[in-house]
Parts: sequence; C-alpha cells; structure tokens
Amino acid sequence: MIYLDNAATSFPKPDQVFRGMDAFVRSTAANPGRSGHRRAVESEAMINETRILLARLFGFRFPERIAFTLNATDALNMAIKGTVRPGDHVITSVLEHNSISRPLNQLEKDGVITLTRVPADQEHRIDPDEIRRAFTPSTRLVALTHASNVTGTIQPIEVIGPLVRERDALLLVDASQSAGAVPIEFERDCLDLLAFTGHKSLLGPTGTGGLVVGERVDVSPWREGGTGGDSSSPVQPSEFPHRLEGGTPNVFGIAGLREGVRLLLQHGVENVLKHERALMREFYLALKDPSVFSWYGADRVISERGGEGRLGLAGINLSGFSPAELAAILDEQFDIAVRAGLHCAPYAHKHLGTFPEGFVRFSVGFLTTADDVRQAASALDQIAES
Repeated sequence: MIYLDNAATSFPKPDQVFRGMDAFVRSTAANPGRSGHRRAVESEAMINETRILLARLFGFRFPERIAFTLNATDALNMAIKGTVRPGDHVITSVLEHNSISRPLNQLEKDGVITLTRVPADQEHRIDPDEIRRAFTPSTRLVALTHASNVTGTIQPIEVIGPLVRERDALLLVDASQSAGAVPIEFERDCLDLLAFTGHKSLLGPTGTGGLVVGERVDVSPWREGGTGGDSSSPVQPSEFPHRLEGGTPNVFGIAGLREGVRLLLQHGVENVLKHERALMREFYLALKDPSVFSWYGADRVISERGGEGRLGLAGINLSGFSPAELAAILDEQFDIAVRAGLHCAPYAHKHLGTFPEGFVRFSVGFLTTADDVRQAASALDQIAES
C-alpha cells in the first residue's frame, strides 16, 4: 500500500515507537502515581520525561504545565470551555477544523459568547490586520489553527501572538497539523495555549495529545477525578498537570509518543518540513500534465516556490469524477490511501469554493518516499487518461 493520508494520522509509525511501547508494556505498565512501588514510579518517570521532551520541542519552559489529553479535540475543548466566560468575545478564522468551530458555534448559539470569524486571503493565510480589526473591548480569546489541514498553509502566529498579547487577550493555537512538522516556539511567539495531537506528525499512537498552558492562563478543569497524588482534596487539585489530568492516563500511548518526540528532536523538525515540501514538488513534477487537475492555488506554490509557507499536503479534483469516486479508484485499483471530502473543516472548503463535496487530499509524512509520490502521480495520470 502507498499511504498518503498522513494529515489524518501518520503511517507507518517508526520502529522506535513500536519498540518503545512494547518495552514499556512488557517491563512496567503500571498505573503512575497510584502507589509507591517501583513500577508505578517508573511509569510516572516515563510520563514526566515525555513532558520534558515536548517542552523542548515546543520551546516551552514549564513541562509540568503540559497536560496529556485524549487527542487535540479534547485539548481544544478543554482550552475553549475552560477559559471563556459569559459575555466574552472570541475571534477565530474560516480555516478552522470543527474541533474549534463546533465548540465556539455552540457557545455562540447558547448566548455565552459573541464570535467573529475572520476571512483568509487568496494565499489562504490569515492577515494579522484582520485579527487586529476584529478586536472589541470584550475580546478574551483568539483561537486559530497553526497550519490548515485543508489548504496546508502555515499561519503567521509569530506576528499574531504579540498582537494578541498587547491587547491582553489569550491566543489558543491548534497545532494538530503542525506539531512535529513545523518548528514551534511557544515563549518567543507569545502563545498562551497550544493544543496538539500525538498521532500525526509527532509519530505516536492514536489516543494521545495534550494542551500546553502558558503562565498567563488558568484553565478550569475539564475532567475531574483521581490524580494519583492528592486524594484528600474535595475538588480537583489546583496545581499542574493534575488540574487537567483527572483519571488514569494512556500510559501505553504516551510511551509510544515519547519515542516519536525523541526521534523528531534527533532528526530536527525543520528537516521534516523540508522533506515534506520536496516530496510534494516531486509529486507535482512527476505528473504528465498537472493542469488537468484543479489545485486551488497549490500548484504554483509547490512548483514555483518549493512549497514555501505550506505543509506537505495538497487537495486536487479531476473533472468527471467526484472526490469520493477518485479516492475510491485510487484505493481499490492502485492501493493508494488518500482522503476525500470536507476534512472536518467546512468553512475552509467554503473559502476555497469546494463545498459541499470537497476534494481529494494527498498528504505526505516522515516516512513517505519519493517512490511513493511518483507512483501516486502515475496512478493519477492513468485515471486522467481514461
């Protein structure tokens, strides 16, 4: 199989991830912090080591303020619902995944907040001036994707962060697509909250993710329960990470995530991004006639600018085929895995003019090869010629 659906989840996982999970399950696998026996202590140490590695990856000084979650959706809900208050105004964009859009839409519908959704420009980027103009005296939160899972564009959070900080609001960044693929500097870029998932470019298993909580933020608990430490308090402890980590954590998954993050730190995230961009250019140049496909602006960026400002993904359509039909042919006749549809981001597809059917998304990853993308291009050529 040729796997080009890495924007949904990375596959295959590196051998280091499998080996790390296997070694942990066989040798430790205890519930961390639930007692003082050796294996429980080892489990707690593994989790804390993973926090430290993630803090290094994200340029963050406080590993204890990284709370592990089920996934990025869990982290985003925790961040949004744990910070906004009745009467607050929130700014977001048309490029957001439903994990941001739906919680905010529901809060607006319920009359808890007012909401402004800023547009994207022709390059599919959020203009910081649009954010600036959207501010009101009651703006509390700006919630934005770092990199769109539809357009692949990387947003200028290094400009938006200081802008939001100057206005004493909070910036929540959805790093679902960027964590592990794009360098992130939490402190330098004035971020307040960073949500990430472990199963995409961080190379870990599903069921892992987290929320990075800056010093300026006091997030209300999302889940309340056991913490393995302070059992006497009648309410959730106030200190991090226990404030946001009620219940037994996914220790098996975190063990795999640790190995993925360790590998990325050794390899260099900037090298992952170079690899992805080079593969997308190889994919484009391998096509006999790229112009027979609709690229929604990505073709020029990939071919002429080397993918500057983008992740390693692109959406295409082919006249005469619905996105679902094209993806099915690639899967059934060529054993190529891609993702068709709206990609849980309907506002982004409305921005592109591809709503309601969407397009077929090709997304490369850490272990994708040049041969993979050349074979995918050959398959598309054959379909187009038919």
